[in-house]
Amino acid sequence: MTKHKTGTRKEWLDARLELLQAEKKHTHQGDDLARRRQELPWVRIDKTYEFETDKGKVSLADLFRGRSQLLVYHFMFGPDYTAGCMTCSTIADGFNGFAVHLANHDVMLWAVSRAPYAKLDAYKRRMGWTFPWASSFGSDFNPDFGVAFTEEEQRTGKIEYNYARGEHAMDKTTEVPEAVAVNAAMAGTDAATYVRERPGMSAFALEDGAVYHTYSAYARGLDGLWGMYQWLDRAPKGRNEEEGVWWRRHDEYEKR
Repeated sequence: MTKHKTGTRKEWLDARLELLQAEKKHTHQGDDLARRRQELPWVRIDKTYEFETDKGKVSLADLFRGRSQLLVYHFMFGPDYTAGCMTCSTIADGFNGFAVHLANHDVMLWAVSRAPYAKLDAYKRRMGWTFPWASSFGSDFNPDFGVAFTEEEQRTGKIEYNYARGEHAMDKTTEVPEAVAVNAAMAGTDAATYVRERPGMSAFALEDGAVYHTYSAYARGLDGLWGMYQWLDRAPKGRNEEEGVWWRRHDEYEKR
């Protein structure tokens, strides 16, 4: 017998209609946030960035591939990782389905990581992904957009992530959260090396040959990109994560 509250169909419908009004309000608030994102001032990028791609070395403007808008997912895959971040991988699993639709609506979607391109390409083939992925190895792109930090910055806590300087210092005595430890192990590296990379997304526009930075989001600001969670939030038990890190790369689950 369930311990959850039960009721009649009429009681359910009354509660559902009340919830519907809150959902509609939330939707309208989301529409307003989207409008405010689009109203942010654009910042022209004059610095040169070079990326390694399936078409060789290219510039940031080249990543647009004929479109006027570019979305970049800052995928955690550092040069010293042996595999891409497990959590970023669950987010990226959704990219294959909608990247083609974005590309046909004037928007290019890319993943960008600091690992050398050969590592990215091998991992991409393992995962069965088709969306474009570029290496920023040797470039300032990741640190400039707040998703990569040096060992010195980490040790001294001089890290600004998600627009704030928080408790980012780490040394051998730092207690490592379970989620970080699990993800680091799954990426084939230690926790300190793992968190010198951070997740995020950035948006860019191309007009009259000039590239502009228009938006970036980090941490919980990426929740909306994690398609899995959008479904779990509508499941009877929600995210149900009392037991900690449960997700894995899609080819690592035991068959049930």
